[in-house]
Amino acid sequence: MSETTTMTQGEAGTIGPGRLVLVVGPSGAGKDTLLRLAQAACVDDHDIVFPRRVVTRESSADEDNIAVSPDEFRRSQEHGDFAVHWDAHGHSYALPLGINDDIRAGRAVVANVSRTVIGALRKAYANVVVVAITAPPDVLAQRLAARARHSDGNIGDRLARSISDASASADVTILNAGSADYHSRQLVRVIRNECWHEERPAQ
Repeated sequence: MSETTTMTQGEAGTIGPGRLVLVVGPSGAGKDTLLRLAQAACVDDHDIVFPRRVVTRESSADEDNIAVSPDEFRRSQEHGDFAVHWDAHGHSYALPLGINDDIRAGRAVVANVSRTVIGALRKAYANVVVVAITAPPDVLAQRLAARARHSDGNIGDRLARSISDASASADVTILNAGSADYHSRQLVRVIRNECWHEERPAQ
């Protein structure tokens, strides 16, 4: 299934000085879980923002999206309410335009996005960090089967897309095959622009 991405008109150039942390990865990699834990860890830091995505499907237990109908999404798009929007897996997704104000104020904005937006966002924002979260193929398959979200389409097709998208350019890669708490701490260090060293999780 094709994926498309569109930047809001009139946002050419680099928006800064804050950081835009883009979290990408295949379905079943655990992006939403790590983001939820990272957001909880950063709850008292008002210089870190986790914007709610606008999505044309219902949120799952691990997500905090703003669910809208396709007609509502189209009206918001036409009104210029999105910083970026894209289509993937039969649904439409967007980040609210308000993230630009946060980044201009020097805050870090953290968002789960499609790999297809990376190139456009690197051009539009001055300080972009891409974090790829992934997992072994068998783990991805188990997680997708357990989630059983039929609106996302066939599991085999999603895994095939994941493999073909594995070459996405990332600044940091987190192999999320162990403790979610451990890997979320890695993500938090990246969000806070701190150096971290790989450690063996406690047994």
